Amino acid sequence: MEQKAAHLNLGEQLWVWFEANKKQVISGAVIVAVVALVVALYLWNAGQKRVQAGMALSQVLASGAFSGGVDAASADDFLRVANEHAGTSAGGQALLLAGEAYFAQGKYSEALTQFQRFIREHPGSPLAPQALLGTAASLDAQGQDEEAARAYKDVSDRYPNTNVTAPARFALARIYEAQSNLEQARAIYEDLTRTATYSSLGSAAMMRLEELKPKTPEPLPAADSIVPSPAVTFTNLSTNPSN
Repeated sequence: MEQKAAHLNLGEQLWVWFEANKKQVISGAVIVAVVALVVALYLWNAGQKRVQAGMALSQVLASGAFSGGVDAASADDFLRVANEHAGTSAGGQALLLAGEAYFAQGKYSEALTQFQRFIREHPGSPLAPQALLGTAASLDAQGQDEEAARAYKDVSDRYPNTNVTAPARFALARIYEAQSNLEQARAIYEDLTRTATYSSLGSAAMMRLEELKPKTPEPLPAADSIVPSPAVTFTNLSTNPSN
């Protein structure tokens, strides 16, 4: 039998092997097919969830647009989308929009809750800086100056080159100014006039800086920028005709 199998071509040899191992091959194929089906169903369901979440968010946004803008959309409607479609990007956006809507309504505590929830549930989201700024603004609006100042500084330190940096720094300078930390406020305003020159915040920072200048001393020059005067040496004395 072995001698006969040796004269078979590759295709015939594979067929002989298949006949000898038919049950194992069929069982393995069934397992692979089932796994592939489960993966396909999971991906399909995940895709369907994303589509449904996007459609639900779009409906709320469209309703708000027809009734006078996104701010007019109900925060509760956004929150419903966020709860029903948790774990999706659209659900996260709805959560952030719910916080913004509550803030626009003056419900700062509710807004803070949603912003903080977004940070917990979507820490790696590209919208995390906006949620952190919303957290700081909500604390600020409730008069929690110390907590707000820390939150604004956290935004500025963690996201130094994003569109939330300038608003966070300007708000931080405003709190410092209210706390009579005028030199710290002035330093931030001066930085904003350089880094946000052509923006409305840059212009506002320049105006605040002009008001603060009479109240704060000019900053001392850096030590390495001070040029020392020539020292008197024995050489100078010996070559001076008046001596």
